[in-house]
Amino acid sequence: MTIYKKFCALLFLVSDVVSAASFDCLRVTGTDEKAVCANRQLSDLDVEMAVKYHWLSGLAGMGVAGDMRDSQQLWLQKRRACGGDTDCLHTLYLQRIQALNRIYDAIPKPVI
Repeated sequence: MTIYKKFCALLFLVSDVVSAASFDCLRVTGTDEKAVCANRQLSDLDVEMAVKYHWLSGLAGMGVAGDMRDSQQLWLQKRRACGGDTDCLHTLYLQRIQALNRIYDAIPKPVI
């Protein structure tokens, strides 16, 4: 089983256990975070995105990891701009997850 398949299996298992956003919903202040906490689908997407981001941060080289941090900050600004618009947030999460998948695909993998 490839590392990506193992990761996806782990993500699937975690998604059943973790039903909250990747941040503390009791301490949110922004309308974007409140919307994520109030919507199970957005919360699940948030957890998926956060797990992929942190997992890839450990795999990526320094230059890629720095670019990822920069793009994550831009993405967070866009998320805040969505406010409580769940359609906007949903689209934004899907786009970020796709971007993280492309980063994973570009990482050289060992030949087994």
